[in-house]
Amino acid sequence: MATFTQISRFTVLIALTAMLSLPVVASTPWQIDDDSIQSPPPSPAEFLGYPLGEWHLRHDQLNHYLAQLAASSPRLSLQQSGVSHQQRQQLTLVVTSAANQANLDSIKQQRQAVKISGEQDKLVLWLAYSIHGDEASGAHAAMALSYFLSHSQAPWVTQLLDQAVVLITPSQNPDGMDRFATWANDNKGKQAVSNPYDREHKQAWPGGRFNHYLADLNRDWLFLSHPESQGRVALFHQWQPHLVADFHEMGHHQSYFFQPGVPERTHPLTSATNQTLTNQLAQFHRQSLDARDQPYFSRESFDDFYYGKGSTYPDINGAVGILFEQASARGQLQQSDDALVSLQQGILNHFATSISSLQGALALGQELRDYQSAFYHGKRASSQRQSQGLLIHTQGDNARLQRLTQLLARHHIEFWYPNTDIDSSQGLFARGASVFIPSQQAQSSLLNALFDQRQQFSDATFYDVSSWDLKATFNLHMTEAKIATSKLGQQPPPITSQPATIGAALIIDWQSQASAQLLNQLQQAGISVRASSQGFSLTTQGGVQAFSPGTLIVFQANQPLSKTALVSLVNTLAARYGVAVYSTDSFSSLKGIDLGSNNIAPIAPVTPLIITGSGTKATEVGEWWFHLDNTLGLTTHRIDIDRLSREKYLSLSGYSHLILADGNYRGLSSEFSSKLRSFVEEGGVVIANQGAIAWLNKQHLIGSDILTRSDFSPLFASPDLRFADKAALAAKQSIGGAIVTLDIDNSHPLNFGVLTREIQVLKNQPLAIEPTPRPFLSSAQYANPVLDSGFLAPQYQQKLADTTAMRVETLGRGSIILLTDNVLFRNIWAQNEKIVANALFMVPTFIGQPRS
Repeated sequence: MATFTQISRFTVLIALTAMLSLPVVASTPWQIDDDSIQSPPPSPAEFLGYPLGEWHLRHDQLNHYLAQLAASSPRLSLQQSGVSHQQRQQLTLVVTSAANQANLDSIKQQRQAVKISGEQDKLVLWLAYSIHGDEASGAHAAMALSYFLSHSQAPWVTQLLDQAVVLITPSQNPDGMDRFATWANDNKGKQAVSNPYDREHKQAWPGGRFNHYLADLNRDWLFLSHPESQGRVALFHQWQPHLVADFHEMGHHQSYFFQPGVPERTHPLTSATNQTLTNQLAQFHRQSLDARDQPYFSRESFDDFYYGKGSTYPDINGAVGILFEQASARGQLQQSDDALVSLQQGILNHFATSISSLQGALALGQELRDYQSAFYHGKRASSQRQSQGLLIHTQGDNARLQRLTQLLARHHIEFWYPNTDIDSSQGLFARGASVFIPSQQAQSSLLNALFDQRQQFSDATFYDVSSWDLKATFNLHMTEAKIATSKLGQQPPPITSQPATIGAALIIDWQSQASAQLLNQLQQAGISVRASSQGFSLTTQGGVQAFSPGTLIVFQANQPLSKTALVSLVNTLAARYGVAVYSTDSFSSLKGIDLGSNNIAPIAPVTPLIITGSGTKATEVGEWWFHLDNTLGLTTHRIDIDRLSREKYLSLSGYSHLILADGNYRGLSSEFSSKLRSFVEEGGVVIANQGAIAWLNKQHLIGSDILTRSDFSPLFASPDLRFADKAALAAKQSIGGAIVTLDIDNSHPLNFGVLTREIQVLKNQPLAIEPTPRPFLSSAQYANPVLDSGFLAPQYQQKLADTTAMRVETLGRGSIILLTDNVLFRNIWAQNEKIVANALFMVPTFIGQPRS
């Protein structure tokens, strides 16, 4: 293997010098002095009007600079991969030789066929920066690298651009980047302040790490909840890169990290060859940083396990992903334990490892090509008459099935629709309501990862979650099956259900994931909608039909629309959301309650307030906001904790629900606690998640006894532990994220529309509610056995079994909903969104009396 020094004698890397105490770099290693270049592109300093890093970059500055570079060099072109929530363009600079640029469409076509053909030509190297908006050194280094590659005549650069296509994405989180840049620049003085407690280094809640809806985009590569992730993964599969370099920042007391991470914590589905190549590339980074006298570490702290990150998604898709972490200044200059950390230092370090990544990939180009070809070899789609794979349905919920197939398509996972009913040992998989995913296909490795259900691990330490099984997150009914290919088609069979007609009432299925969206649309149109607390059956336009608790009923008379307009509106919405709707000519049922029963009650409109600010967990606040605002279309209010406590005249009377996401809520005053009690007593609903339950308990607002970390800790005590066992004990006591099973009461309003007797949730905190003899409160308890997949210490499993996971307490006319786990975790738990819909619409309808 060629070494770093054999490949590059380029003096720019030798000249890299740490500028630990200066706010601005006096000379830039990416600056090229070459008189032979006619009309050179503008340097970063020339474009900005000041040295790169003197101020934090805004996203529009990055995009404008990339556009100027692309217009000035035949080596460059731009590719857009969608927009952020705030409509900022996500741009990637495509860098290669002028000859390759002229042939770019052909190169792209070859790359997109590589999974099938295995043929290799150009290397594709993707350098992606700053997916966390406040990790700014990466975006700055990307600007410098873009300029350097745009016109450098160094022999290795010429060779690289002839043999490879380099993709540079300076910012993967435009909205978070601008939120942070505004904070850092607003709090920057002429004199650099290194005090870690200075305002410049302590962002106000929620900080710039997250996107618009406060999501951590570096956890969204698998489930693609956000447009930034969807565009990023689309770009990946367009180019099918050989190497993805993922640049981050970490705590300011650390030095510099690059992978490989902890060997024992690599996902078993990641090949040994992948890790060997990672370590071979690491030798280039070691030599580069050694030349800079920059301390670094590897093979510790970070892992290669969860495939939903930028450094791991490539590993399960035929590429090599590499994580880089730079100590963060979170401003211009910050004092660490033993040195000063500067933004300039971070820019220089990330620039250096960007160069070493490119040079290492150039040296290992054939090995990277061979690895990718071998990765997809033997995974071609079968042409046999029968195909083995997974047969799946979603209990008739077409909206959930459509969401699943949309996710599979974005990951280029092949799936088919049965064109006939298939009867198996696991039940009927109906035509039009099922999908089949063949096991033998190019994306079989990713497919296996998405449905991974392992419970045994060589190392119990996880940097992120230990399980993310699609079967659990979508609550899928599935079985292994072998199906004749003649029974499969690429398009879903047409739905032949009859539209609703004019009559006495409209009946709307509540079992669909999208029913709550339809309900909200009707209420916004002023339509009065009712719900049933009991099941019934009656004659509809399509024949006799049975309906379960939670079913929506719309009386066609006495509405703001004529019957004709009302039926047209409901049919249009039903088609849009894939929800079944029926009509009936009579209020009389064939079985169960009639439609005029007192057990069918009007649903009050929902006006939610999410408590935000310091003391709440930003990502979980964001998950609630995203779901209510973006998915359900509800007008959602947010007020910070400090304002709720400070504004004594701030009234809660205009809200139906107060949502307390996970947090400690220590900033809420006793006066607000009293105000909250009155809110519930007068008919309001509080939805409390995880840590918020503990705060309610301390305020004596709930009667439940809860189990917290202090109740679980004694289970791990042992007098035989040595100091060397400390890390292993901490790993066992940590719940990094395991999938657990809940037994649910389907008759409880919190579970209306959920057809299974069990659901799964992601558990990441030691928290439960003690069982109580008081009837009718609990809607779900932890199953025995509780673990579905992932790692959960046996001590937790034993203690959690049969304790309560979800409970609704009443207080006066209102209710308090206690959720010990985050049912909206990262907005990926499609089935459990029904729990949220019930908390919003069904609980106030059938438990207590809703606010007038």
